[in-house]
Order: sequence, then structure tokens, then C-alpha cells
Amino acid sequence: MEEMMRKIFTGLFVHRYRDIDPDIRVSCIESLGVWVLSYPSLFLQDLYLKYLGWTLNDKSAGVRKASILALQNLYEADDNVPSLNLFTERFYPRMLELADDIDISVSVCAIGLVKQLLRHQLVPDEELGSLYDLLIDDPPDVRRAIGALVYDHLIAQKFNDSQSRSTGSDNDSSEVHISRMLQILKEFSADPILSSYVIDDVWDYMSAMKDWKCIIRMLLEDNPSAELDDADATNLIRLLFASVRKAVGERIVPATDNRNPHHTKGQKDIFEHHKRDITVAMMKTYPQLLRKFISDKGKVAPLVETIVYMNLELYSLKRQEQNFKATLKLMREAFFKHGEKDALRSCVKAIKFCATESQGELQDFAQNQIKELEDELIGKLKSAIEDVVNGGDEYSLLVNLKRSYEFQLSDKVPLESLYQDLVHILQSFKNIDDEVVSFLLLNMFLHVSWCLHSVLSSETVSEAALSSLVEKRDALLEQLEYFLHNPLKLNSDGRCKNQLAYRKDQICFNKAGNIRVLSDESTVDKYWKMCEQLLNVSDDAEDEEENREYVEETNADAVMFALAKLVATDTVLKDYLAPEIISHVEKYGRSVGDIVKHLLTALKKKGDISNIIVEALKRAYQRYLVVNSSGNDESLSSKSFQECKDLAVRLSGSYVGVARNKYKAEILSIVREGINYAFSHAPKQLSFLDNVVLHFVSKLPATDILDIMRGVERRTENVKTDEDPSGWRAYYTFLDTLREKYLKNEGVKDGKEGTSVRRRGRPRKKQNLQGKRLFDEQSSSEEEDSISGSDQDAGVEEKQEDDEDAPLIHSLRASSKLRSIRVSKEENRNQTRTVDRAAEELATPKTSGDALPDPESPGSGRTQTHLLEAEIRTWEGENGMDCKVPVPEGELLATFWDSAEDHTTDPSNPNWLLVYGHGTLK
Repeated sequence: MEEMMRKIFTGLFVHRYRDIDPDIRVSCIESLGVWVLSYPSLFLQDLYLKYLGWTLNDKSAGVRKASILALQNLYEADDNVPSLNLFTERFYPRMLELADDIDISVSVCAIGLVKQLLRHQLVPDEELGSLYDLLIDDPPDVRRAIGALVYDHLIAQKFNDSQSRSTGSDNDSSEVHISRMLQILKEFSADPILSSYVIDDVWDYMSAMKDWKCIIRMLLEDNPSAELDDADATNLIRLLFASVRKAVGERIVPATDNRNPHHTKGQKDIFEHHKRDITVAMMKTYPQLLRKFISDKGKVAPLVETIVYMNLELYSLKRQEQNFKATLKLMREAFFKHGEKDALRSCVKAIKFCATESQGELQDFAQNQIKELEDELIGKLKSAIEDVVNGGDEYSLLVNLKRSYEFQLSDKVPLESLYQDLVHILQSFKNIDDEVVSFLLLNMFLHVSWCLHSVLSSETVSEAALSSLVEKRDALLEQLEYFLHNPLKLNSDGRCKNQLAYRKDQICFNKAGNIRVLSDESTVDKYWKMCEQLLNVSDDAEDEEENREYVEETNADAVMFALAKLVATDTVLKDYLAPEIISHVEKYGRSVGDIVKHLLTALKKKGDISNIIVEALKRAYQRYLVVNSSGNDESLSSKSFQECKDLAVRLSGSYVGVARNKYKAEILSIVREGINYAFSHAPKQLSFLDNVVLHFVSKLPATDILDIMRGVERRTENVKTDEDPSGWRAYYTFLDTLREKYLKNEGVKDGKEGTSVRRRGRPRKKQNLQGKRLFDEQSSSEEEDSISGSDQDAGVEEKQEDDEDAPLIHSLRASSKLRSIRVSKEENRNQTRTVDRAAEELATPKTSGDALPDPESPGSGRTQTHLLEAEIRTWEGENGMDCKVPVPEGELLATFWDSAEDHTTDPSNPNWLLVYGHGTLK
């Protein structure tokens, strides 16, 4: 029996496991895995196991996955491990590499295999560093698989038997697990976002993260020997905040699909249960936590915002009203203790939540806290303004302006009495710090917006309210206009200055546009120039910014979004700004390109945008010409040219499917305007034809392409193009490509209209047939050392060409019929045909014509691409004859020559057909 199994293995498996078909390879590996498990006495040895190791390198993801799953089954049985030691030593590095496989399913399975290796302690810990990097990888499935491995190996330490026995039940306590988690989070302390990824990966497996009382107890620990250090305390608060959000169904890391999660009723019930548990665990100790960490800006923001995910109704049901009031007072204190964006924003969010979600007496108390906060803020702001007017420091004014700005983002602050004071600061103190000026303008804008909102939402509006609104608006626009036209008078730090200018322009156009502020072209041009400087700031330069607090307001996405919004809402002159935006779609990355894509969709809904697209293409091409004319940097010129081509490809790509017919007039307009632009400075701008216009021409039907060809040819009737061949090369390339596309489209149409005819003679030989015999005596598994991939499996077939392959025509007459229709050849070889005549020949096949070229003579037309007519010659013994038959346009002449030349030495072959090109298009 074993001998028969060996023969089947060597005769069948060793050939088919490298089959060209990946499904067959998968079947082989799956079967081998079953054989090893079912009959280990024979198959559990390196002679057979090596095939599982070799196929870990297979180019097919399915084969790699099948090999991994087979190995997982082997390692699950403890009795198999001793026999796998040598195999593991040789192949475990590859198993670790597969954890980062390009295929996600393979990667997840490989991580499961690594867990099996760790369970048997077959992989040293120092080899696992690359796996832990996958904790912050993009695919969530890979992150969750690594999270399970990290929990089992580093937190629960299930694979360390000696330590588990020594520590006993303490090893499973929540505090021990949390302490080990904090050791992992220390590696990511500098970046809260990365910490959130790690927490998200492990959360499903680590129940200690939901032990709220244990976490709070560890945070409030006062014993110096057990008290957490600063980094651990910060990470533990981050863990608490992230875990609370996860427990109530919030996402703590961005989703790949950007869709809102859909939760079932059962899931929602679980979330409410968690929210109740969190509230019960925290309501008594929340004030203690705030008091302990209220001065730490890194800890106070997540700690304060935790209340947003609590059930405030329980404060009344559990008679914890005093703790609720103490918590609110501490949040208000934290608001005035800090001036950083995160802390301020969290305090405002938490206080507003308490004022809206609480009930009865607690809600009244929360609303009173908001009123007192507003009054205190106005008082501090007024005092800070007086200090600046009297020559004092600007820091207090800046901090309180930030507080006012953050509060106004969600609610109105009564700045009526201070509005003119803010204007006075801007008018009288031109050398004030950029950041102070920025927040002065932002606060003025938000106040005007809230006043406008009040007017629009009121049933009756007084004349005084409208007059006050107009005065405030005019004062704001006056200051914006000043700083827009005088950016050089600001701080010498170019980056900071540009951020400020962008904010001012954003207010002036984007937001003040809501009150119908329209700008002339010169103002829009200045706005665009300033925004372009921000768009050109590299990521490295942004990372070097010391003050990144509000950097997201001036990154490329935010800048482009503001620009797109101006155009989409007709706030500014879109004929200037829209082409500038669209022409940069390929320059600033994918996310910016997506914003421009949505802008194009919005503009198309409003009507024809061909003029905007043409102008965008012109500007992109003009940038290339400027760079190219300088001649300083060839790589920069090449990059600019490629950006122009990519822009044309992207814009033309929107006209696909039914859009070709729907927007046909728009496409024609783009093509005509593009041709006009290319010939406006010919031959300098002719490369615009074949690199830009051509992408739109391909979206048109053949009849329109023919009209375009004729129109382009007429432009050069009286032009001596041969005086500058290199300059006009793009013109001829454009024409040749148009002819090819025209003939191709017509050929497809005729092919659909024609009828199929049965082919005479022997059937064509099937190409690319690959495979191997079932049993190959020259191959054996013992002689194999490695797997080089499935490409080596297929046998190399000899290159053969049958005489039936020579003529590519639809039908052939019998020899007797061919003799009856002899026609003489004419001697006119070099006569060229115009496009109009070519079109006529396409429609009406000829029965007579010019002389055909000699196939053996130079310049016989072998290099021509298409033919309109062909001559068929046959030799039957000594009796020769020839005739002409129509050949469909679009057939490749090179194919005829290649097939015919194999038989030129044997013209007596009765089956030989030789095709001569006739009526070719140049």
C-alpha cells in the first residue's frame, strides 16, 4: 500500500503541484495536508513536508493560503511538533514574512500560523518586531489578527507556561493585563492616534479594558510605590477614553469605507448597557479624577470629554446630583485654566452636552454654568483688550480670543459691546502678532455669522438689527481687504504669514459669501496665489511647524475644499478660479484630486463646462511650456509634461459609456478649441494635439473623427511643413493616430454588420496550449531543491506557423472559381491615396486597381499598417493565377507578410497563399 502511495505521489503530485492552473496547485497542497494528517507515519517527514514549505512562495495567493492552512492543522497536533523541528527551522522566516503578505487573507492566516509557532515556542521573541509594526497597518483584518497575537503572547502570556505557573491566578487579573498593555503603549506615547490603533486592535480580546473600576483605581492610586508615572498615566487616560468610546459603539480609528456604522437593536442594547456601567463606575470618582489631572493639558481633554458617553439620567436616579454639579464646575475651571485647542474644545463639548442631555434641576444648573462662563469670558476678553491698548502683553488677549473662538463654533457669545474694540485693535496696532490678528478676524466673522443667523431665523426683523449687521459686515470686510492687499507687512515668517492670509481670504470669500460678498478678478487672483503657496507646502515642512494646533485648517485638503466651495456656490468668478483648480488636480495628491472630482460633478449639473475644461488644459500645458523654455531642469520639465497628460486622461475619462452621447457636443467643443489653441502658435504648441486633445477625440464616433481629420488637414494645405520636420512631427503623429482610430471604429462597425462565412481548409491550430503528461519519468521529487514558481511548469512549445494562417480574410473561393476571375496587375506602385478616397474604398471594395508592389523589393509597403484591398495568388503545379478580393479594413499587413514569407521558397505548394498589400494608408 505504501509503495503504491509513493508511486502515486511521485507520478502525479510532483508534476501537478506545479501545474500552470492555480486551482490544481491548491488542490494538490490541500490534499497533501490531509495525507500528512491522516497517515503521518509515511508523510510526516521532510521528503514530503518540503512541498508545503516551497509553496509558501507560490505566486498565487490561493496556493500560499492553502499551504499555510495545511501547516496550521499540522502544528495544532502537539504530537507532530517534534517531527516538524527541522522543517520549522528552515521555513519559519518565510512564515513570518507572510504575515505582511500583499493578500490580506493570506496575511491573516499567516498570523494565525505564527500564533501556533509561538504556542510551541518555536520562534524567538526577537524575530517578532516586524509583526508588531502591523498593529498600525491599514487593513483592519490584519490589525485585528495581530491584536489577537499581541494579547495572547504579550498581555495574557498564554504561550509562556513557566510564568503562568509561577504567577498563578494573578496573571489573569485586570491590573496585570492593563500594566502590560501600558508597556506596549509606551512605544506609541508620542502619537495619540497610533495609541488608538493599538487599543482598537486589542480591545475585542482584552476584557480588562472594560474593567472601568480597575482603570479608575489605578489612576487614583496615591501610594508612591504603585503610582503610575506621567507617561503611563497619560496612556491609561487615553486607554480609558478610547475604551469607553468603543464600548458605546463609537469608532476610535478611521474606517476605510467612510460610512456610518449600522447597528442592530441587540447591539444598541449592549451599548446602552455599557453606557450605564461606565456611568455607575465613574459618577462618584469623576470629580476626583478631574481634580487630580485638571492642570495637565495632555490628560484633561480626553478625561473631560468622557462624560459625553455617559448616561446623565443616572445622576438623578442614583442621587448623585452633587457629584454632577462638582463635575461641571471643574470643567468650567479647566476651560479657563487652558488655552490649547484640544482642551478648550473638549470642555465646550462636555459642558454643552450636560446642558442639553441632563434633565430638570441638573439641566438648569448646567445652563447657568454656561451663562456664567460667557460672562467670565467677556470680562477676561475686555480686560485683555485694555492691557494691549495700554501697551501690555498680547498673550492674555490671544488665549481669550481662542476661548471665544472655540465657544462660538457651537454657540453665540455676546460680543456686541466688544466688537468695535476688536476693530480698533486691528486698525490701530498694525504690528500686532499674526496669530492675534487671525483670531481677531475669526471672532469677528463668527459674531457676524451668528447675527446673520438671528436675522434669518426671526419672523420679524427690525431696521436697527439690519443696520447693525451691515455695519459689522462692512467693518469686517474693510479689515479683510487691507490684509489681503498688504500681506508683506505681516510677520517675516513666510509660512505663518501665508496661513494668516489664507484664513482671511477664506473668511472673505468662503464664509462671508453667505452674505453675498462678490469679488473682482484681481482679488480672486490674489486669493488664488496665496492659496497656491499653501498647496505647495510639502508634508515635511508641515511636520516642522512648531505650532500645529490649527494646522488642519490650512492643509492642502482644507485649502482645496474652500476653493472648490467658492466655485460651486458661484461666490466668485468661476471662469478664472475653476480652471486653476482643475488644472492642479494631478499635482497635489489623491485626496485633493477627489475634491476636484466632486467639483467637476457639481459644475456639470449646472451646464456645459467645456470652456472651463479647455482653459484648465491650456493652463496646465502653459506651465509645461514655461518650465521647458527655461531649460534648467529636464526632470522638472518631464514631470510638468506628465502632469498635463495625466490631467487630460483624467478629464477625458469622465466621458465614458452613455456620457459619450450625452456630452457629445461638449466633447466636440473641447476638441475644436484644443485644436485652435494648438495651431495658434504652430508648430510650438502642436504637442498639445497628440498629448491632450487626442484623449478627447477617442471618445467621439468615427464620423466625427473623419470630420476632424479633414479639418486638421485643411489647416496645413498652404503650409510648408517639410521646412521644420521635427516641429511638425506631433501634427503627423496626431493625424496618423486619428486615421487608425477611424479605421478601427469603422472596422468594428462593419464586423458587426457582416455575416460569418465558414472557413475552408484545415482548422487553425490552437495557440498557447500548455500542460504536462500525467507521469513524467524525467522528473522526481527527490531531485527538487526549490520552487521557482508556476512559470517553469509549462512546457515550452515550438513556434510553428501553418499555411492556413497566411491570409486573414473573411472568405476564399475554390481554385476553379479563382481561375475564372483573372485580373491583370497595373504597374503604379507608389501612388498615395487621400483620406477621402480611402473612405470611399472602405465603403466599396474594388475589383481592379493600381499595380501591386513586389513583396521582395525594398519599400514594397511591408511596414504599412492597414490595407484596403489585397491580391491572392495561388500556385497549382505549373498553372498560376491571381485575383483581387476585398479585405476588411483594420487587418494588419504585417500578419500577411509574416505568414507568407515562411513559404516563399516553395511557390509550387498548392495550398500556399501570398497576400500583397494594395491601397495602403500612410
